[in-house]
Amino acid sequence: MSSTSYIFVAGASRGVGQEIAKYLIAQDMKVKALFRTEIAAKELEATGVLTVMGDALNTSDVERAILGDEPIQAVITTLGGLPTNDVKPDFIGNKNLIDAAVKAGVQKFILVTSIGAGDSVIAMPPQALEALKPVLILKEQAEQYLMNSGLNYTIIRPGGLKSEPATGNGILTADPRIVGSIHRADVAQLVCRCLNSTNANHQVLSALDKNMIYPGLPEFVEFDLGNW
Repeated sequence: MSSTSYIFVAGASRGVGQEIAKYLIAQDMKVKALFRTEIAAKELEATGVLTVMGDALNTSDVERAILGDEPIQAVITTLGGLPTNDVKPDFIGNKNLIDAAVKAGVQKFILVTSIGAGDSVIAMPPQALEALKPVLILKEQAEQYLMNSGLNYTIIRPGGLKSEPATGNGILTADPRIVGSIHRADVAQLVCRCLNSTNANHQVLSALDKNMIYPGLPEFVEFDLGNW
């Protein structure tokens, strides 16, 4: 990735998105991020993130952010809602980002969804699946929309998320049967490594901590990101 253009991050106000923005800045990358509230924006602005106010559910806000004066080379989105949210951004918000990225001709689009979306539904315990089903359906729609967009993409599906510091034990696998937990900071590092990995192009990968994989699962192959 070039050091003169920006990585655009949506969902940077909290969780994995915030960890991604901080990690990229620490790697001396230029980061532009979309925020709905000034409070969230100010916290990351202080770290060097270029902030733009807007709502991912609003097409014109997203286009103004991605098609602005700063060249965007890649888009990373962790947008997602809770099952209790009336309007969830999991599909519509990500669709708006994908459409704008197509217009901008970005080099790569990384979508962070969740284990339980798409063919990884087989990995989910029934109770968790029932609780998360409304959100997982929207996440799968976003995945399909991205895969059909013509963009160079990577889809990352993390397992259960924890907020402790990075362990360095985060791994990726293309096997949809595998489930477990992972720290948000480790997901962020894996996502950022995918930016420069050609092996990760057009891949759908689950993200897990190798020490927090649920017992009794089949043997699986760790995905090799190659030179990144």
